[in-house]
Amino acid sequence: MANSASGMAVDDECKLKFLELKSKRNFRYIVFKIEEVAQKIKVEKLGQPEDSYDDFTASLPANECRYAVYDFDFTTDENCQKSKIFFIAWSPDTSRVRSKMVYASSKDRFKRELDGIQVELQATDPSEMSLDIVKGRAL
Repeated sequence: MANSASGMAVDDECKLKFLELKSKRNFRYIVFKIEEVAQKIKVEKLGQPEDSYDDFTASLPANECRYAVYDFDFTTDENCQKSKIFFIAWSPDTSRVRSKMVYASSKDRFKRELDGIQVELQATDPSEMSLDIVKGRAL
């Protein structure tokens, strides 16, 4: 179904892969791309469970917008193992203005399609989604 604000449809694979990440933990992360010509959000890359946070950040293009979800494992101060699913809106300063606008206008609806997101990050620069920031937001 298309989003009336942005006209973006969400490919069924986006929701299916997100459910696999959430329930089966088949993936560490998923990178989503808006295909502007097709007016559709699609899965671009699936990160393997053993992939690191550095692998994830390296999978985001330096000058193009993307959405991503990342399954972050951490240990609390009480020594409990936990995980939180982050939604990251990657919109680098060097990306095209039109692309930034399309991603910004589609973000909230797309995020609602992915039930189970616990933390949202907006990043325009790699420093805004450093591992320290992710850890700080998870606790």
